[in-house]
Amino acid sequence: MESQSPDPQQPQRTLNLPPFMSQTSLKLDTPPPPSSSSSLLWIANRSSPRSLSNLSASSPSSPSSKTKSTCSDRFIPCRSSSRLHAFGIVDKEGGNEAYLRLLRQELFGPEFGDSDSCFSSPAGGAGKGLSPGSLNRNMLRFKVERSGSERSPFGESLGLGRGGGGEGGGSTPPAKPPRKVPKTPHKVLDAPALQDDFYLNLVDWSSQNILAVGLGTCVYLWSASNSKVTKLCDLGPNDSVCGVQWTREGSYVAIGTNLGQVQVWDGTKCKKIRTMGGHQTRTGVLAWNSRVLSSGSRDRAILQHDLRVPDDYVSKLVGHKSEVCGLKWSHDDRELASGGNDNQLLVWNLHSQQPLHKLKEHTAAVKAIAWSPHQSSLLASGGGTADRCIRFWNTTNGSQLNSIDTGSQVCNLAWSKNVNEIVSTHGYSQNQVMVWKYPSLTKVATLTGHSLRVLYLAMSPDGQTIVTGAGDETLRFWNIFPSMKTPAQVKDTGLWSMPRSYIR
Repeated sequence: MESQSPDPQQPQRTLNLPPFMSQTSLKLDTPPPPSSSSSLLWIANRSSPRSLSNLSASSPSSPSSKTKSTCSDRFIPCRSSSRLHAFGIVDKEGGNEAYLRLLRQELFGPEFGDSDSCFSSPAGGAGKGLSPGSLNRNMLRFKVERSGSERSPFGESLGLGRGGGGEGGGSTPPAKPPRKVPKTPHKVLDAPALQDDFYLNLVDWSSQNILAVGLGTCVYLWSASNSKVTKLCDLGPNDSVCGVQWTREGSYVAIGTNLGQVQVWDGTKCKKIRTMGGHQTRTGVLAWNSRVLSSGSRDRAILQHDLRVPDDYVSKLVGHKSEVCGLKWSHDDRELASGGNDNQLLVWNLHSQQPLHKLKEHTAAVKAIAWSPHQSSLLASGGGTADRCIRFWNTTNGSQLNSIDTGSQVCNLAWSKNVNEIVSTHGYSQNQVMVWKYPSLTKVATLTGHSLRVLYLAMSPDGQTIVTGAGDETLRFWNIFPSMKTPAQVKDTGLWSMPRSYIR
């Protein structure tokens, strides 16, 4: 194909061609009139295998253009309508390299902008004229960069600030706010003659919602349903009440006396069922399991009583060297924990006469004992003024799991059956009530109100309310735990919302 000589009256046109293409290998067709939306270049490369050399493209005005079709292997738009200047790419050597560097930065981040390992151009240019700061940094990015003040408040919890989220670590949900506990009791009862004696246990709440309180020589029953007060018994002028304990069914109540007797009364009929002896002096602590009543005394012995047999007691456990002041059966009735004024915590088996474990880490009397309802073989114990610690034990092997110094004498412990928390009452020197979360042992609440040692503690049948008693002759009712079905915050009714009542 021969080249036609250019018309001397028309301006000669030049093409911006790549280096490997020559002017002689191309045939330039006459463009259409300027009315077209954009001018097109039809390029037919003679050296290319796909070029059609047997076709001649003539002017649209030529008669042959109506019968012949024009073919080519490529379509190239006009550069003047491509807006390449908006990306800072100039039409000169190195422009292709600049485009590749820009594409790498937008797809893979700024750190890949200078990488020449796998995206380098054949020309190996340096990308002249490119200013990354002048481009939109958020192009093709899902994550929006934010300043420190705009970051989500849950960023730390999700591990974004600790390397957990970015490195494939498991994300954790945001921490729940601490549960609010009312700081004042919703009811206060006067309890005249309530003794200020660390070794006695004079308050217990039955499963039938009846509170038993030992006041001097008498035991009174207070109904939490209608606030009715009933006098159960009077031991007479020569004796006094040292301990009370309801059966799990809530029908019978056991009474320990200063003379060493153990009496069993029918709480519904206010009738004495039986009196059992065996102790030489006061019986200050009692504990029921499904069939056996255990009693601890100042005579250092623990007696096991069975109401089905005529004997006063069926077995005697000897292990303490001083008065027994704490006694609790495990929820499965397999183990009995006892605490004494000898600073020992002993764990007994139902069928053994010798303790399974002798735990001697406490440095003061052990009165406060509680078994966890949430975990088998988990026992909590609290020490007196010289110890001040709550200790947690695995009774399977006798190991101590954890401990915390409360700062004051530990008088009572009780696990919540609704949530995995434990409540403790204290004496010298702060006389407070404290709620702890287990196993973190973080403090949920600290309640104050008693003016003397908080020596007595019992829990309501629904597990939401506790009652505390002290030598200040008051019983205070606190709503501290949520219900088992609806863990909503308990309502604070206020200290003065209800008038003060008298238990007798």
